Amino acid sequence: MRRDVRRPVRLFGTLLIAVGFLTLAWVVVVWRWEDPFTAIQTYFSQRHLHASYDRRSIAFMRTLPPPAKNASGAWREAARAARSYDATLKTGSPVGRLRIGRLGLDIYVVEGTDHESLKKGPGHYVESGLPGQGRLIYVAGHRTTYLAPFAHINDIRDGDYMTLEVPYGTFEYRAVHHYIVASDDLAVLRNTGKEILRLQACHPRFFATNRYIVDAELVSFTPAGTSVLYPARSRG
Repeated sequence: MRRDVRRPVRLFGTLLIAVGFLTLAWVVVVWRWEDPFTAIQTYFSQRHLHASYDRRSIAFMRTLPPPAKNASGAWREAARAARSYDATLKTGSPVGRLRIGRLGLDIYVVEGTDHESLKKGPGHYVESGLPGQGRLIYVAGHRTTYLAPFAHINDIRDGDYMTLEVPYGTFEYRAVHHYIVASDDLAVLRNTGKEILRLQACHPRFFATNRYIVDAELVSFTPAGTSVLYPARSRG
């Protein structure tokens, strides 16, 4: 082979090797951690949600009555506040703040589970309930992109606690059940008449053939502006 032909061939081969190496490195980074480019986008979306949620909370708390003096009254007020708050939510707006100690997760949940909403953070299924309503609360999140909030959802253990803060109070839940369902299984969206915080992510990672589900039962409630904790059993 002539020298002037061999050199371009060598350069092309080196380029292919470099592209292959970079592709492999990219796969490893995303698999081990997350997609850094979409993470940046979601990071700034979360900052915006934070500011928006703070404004929303201040405005909504002004509409709340004085804190109830007993547990049954506090739970009734929570249910009323949930209905009022639900009426203010729009797709893409912040719903509340989700904290899961096991995952080191502290993130704002957005209203809606459509593609654009999930770019901002975990999404609240609009047909599901809100804390305090005694209904299913369904929250979906990504595992590999857009900050990958539920990347390690499978690490949550039964008995782990998590909280969902909304403008009218902070609700604590305890993980009780893990399971996998098909991606087209709509039964997981049905309300069962019991307050369950249900977290969902695609399974396995990088695929959408199934859904990994974690159910957490309501444990307690602390009304906004107070430090009083009401156990779920005092709901009445």
